[in-house]
Amino acid sequence: MEALIPVINKLQDVFNTVGSDVIQLPQIAVVGTQSSGKSSVLESLVGKDMLPRGTGVVTRRPLILQLVNLSPEDRRKAAGEENGVETEEWGKFLHTKNKIYTDFDEIRQEIETETERITGNNKGISAEPIHLKIFSPHVVNLTLVDLPGITKVPVGDQPKDIEIQIRDLILRYISNPNSIILAVTAANTDMATSEALKVAREVDPDGRRTLAVITKLDLMDAGTDAMDVLMGRVIPVKLGIIGVVNRSQLDINNKKIVAEAIRDEYAFLQKKYPSLANRNGTKYLARTLNRLLMHHIRDCLPELKTRINVLAAQYQSLLNSYGEPVEDKSATLLQLITKFASEYCNTIEGTAKYIETSELCGGARICYIFHETFGRTLESVDPLGGLTTIDVLTAIRNATGPRPALFVPEISFELLVKRQVKRLEEPSLRCVELVHEEMQRIIQHCSNYSTQELLRFPKLHDAIVEVVTSLLRKRLPVTNEMVHNLVAIELAYINTKHPDFADACGLMNSNIEEQRRNRMRELPPSVPRDKGAPGDGTQDAGTGGWRGMVKASKSEDGTYEEKTKYMTSLPASPQKGHAINLLDVPVPVARKLSAREQRDCEVIERLIKSYFLIVRKNIQDSVPKAVMHFLVNNVKDNLQSELVGQLYKSLLLEDLLTESEDMAQRRNEAADMLKALQRASQVIAEIRETHLW
Repeated sequence: MEALIPVINKLQDVFNTVGSDVIQLPQIAVVGTQSSGKSSVLESLVGKDMLPRGTGVVTRRPLILQLVNLSPEDRRKAAGEENGVETEEWGKFLHTKNKIYTDFDEIRQEIETETERITGNNKGISAEPIHLKIFSPHVVNLTLVDLPGITKVPVGDQPKDIEIQIRDLILRYISNPNSIILAVTAANTDMATSEALKVAREVDPDGRRTLAVITKLDLMDAGTDAMDVLMGRVIPVKLGIIGVVNRSQLDINNKKIVAEAIRDEYAFLQKKYPSLANRNGTKYLARTLNRLLMHHIRDCLPELKTRINVLAAQYQSLLNSYGEPVEDKSATLLQLITKFASEYCNTIEGTAKYIETSELCGGARICYIFHETFGRTLESVDPLGGLTTIDVLTAIRNATGPRPALFVPEISFELLVKRQVKRLEEPSLRCVELVHEEMQRIIQHCSNYSTQELLRFPKLHDAIVEVVTSLLRKRLPVTNEMVHNLVAIELAYINTKHPDFADACGLMNSNIEEQRRNRMRELPPSVPRDKGAPGDGTQDAGTGGWRGMVKASKSEDGTYEEKTKYMTSLPASPQKGHAINLLDVPVPVARKLSAREQRDCEVIERLIKSYFLIVRKNIQDSVPKAVMHFLVNNVKDNLQSELVGQLYKSLLLEDLLTESEDMAQRRNEAADMLKALQRASQVIAEIRETHLW
């Protein structure tokens, strides 16, 4: 199991190269208030003076410290790899690449320099970490993160919200469920006021991953000790409470080495806390951290492996969507044009790779427009809409001229039916407009769902949209004209010999004759019957079976009451010698129609309705066919040739295949992350099951 920590260090190195924290690796985060001795604890673990020391805010950037234990064999191997490094201990920074530091004073100086480079030479802080790796035979394998100390009052050029900034930075590291929290508290403060334990409890309420370290045991007031605290009687901590004694500032100034300080610490514990000496001190802390980290890594490893594999698949998919860098621009352009044209046609045909599930799209929507929208609109058009009985009667009378008509004039029927048929033109043109709009929407659909490659080349995408839009715009007036002609064709010749219309006329004729026969039976015997009664053979066979049915009887030319009413409506007879202005005679706007007028109007209305239904049926059938032929199929057939003709030109190649500015950068980032994830997967795969126990 000792091999697990180096594995995590390798993973840390792999992901450091891409500068990403997508994978939450197991590590130990050191948390505590300012000047509570966090850095001193780390130096004790390393056994060297290597961290900036002093009063106030010293740690101003997170320091990710990897301790690598070297066996003699590893040291010989490393000496060959590191260009003949003869010392047994050395350090490396990530930001200085392969530079080797054998002098730990240089390491301290480099940490200070790198901190000031980002945060300034006063007291500001930064969330950007410094990565340091220490190789030594005297350390245990550990990965620790030294964080800025919790502070309350801003000093120097620190911002007013410095407390919130440091708190957010600490929470960012300890919120990682794969991290162990090392909560450092000074022994000469009250344990109940420990900020480190308070912030640790926020993210780890059960205490499953919190270990408490009590520093400065030698600085407690005379007559007091930390026995109750170390035994867990004050505040219990699940992973344990370990006390340590650090070097004082005087010891540091006098260059007291860490090894000597550890011996003094052991002597102090034996003298002051003899019963707890073997469970406290820096060496026991190092072994405990090593053991905790190994067990923690073992528990996190299965989930970590799954997470890496899932992310690798996601980044592979992302990289595929970005496409490969363009080498043969001519072939790429032709391929993209062909693919777009194919996807556009497939969307219309309903065979597209990406089927929309939230709404109708493409050919399905065009079908809906034809048979639902357009069909229902036509069916809602009233055959006699906007036509009153008075309008019909006026048209009949106007068509007779100055002569009283014996028959209903045929011209009145034609005029009125044309007026009604003309009303079908507007919904037909609206149908063309709706189909045109849908074909415009298909362009966007293909861009968003079908041809992701187009998003790499915004100029090509815009050019394709412009060409297709222009083609649709070019076909729109042609289609509108054809639909207009379809209605004009119906208006040009009113075919009263149409089989459906002749059948309707014959049916109406027999119905009206039946009504007349019934009416004649109801007349009293004293009233003379009409000579034109049914069966006298007076029907005109040459008029399509509808003129004869309007022949009126002599007795129906007008009733006595109506004549009387009309006479009374005229002004009194003028006196002799006075002229009369006939234009002053009032014309009744609304009046009761005579039986003959009612019959004539009824016949015309029925004929209009019958013929209108025939024309509506024709229009409902022919308009979708015209739209499909002149607009939809024409665009489908000519789309690719139009795109190739307009865009496949050597002068345009360079411009059209210019990638968006951030696409190449995103592709490189995705490729680097994918390589890191694949390398991480290999590192984890090297772990044998035996390593876990």
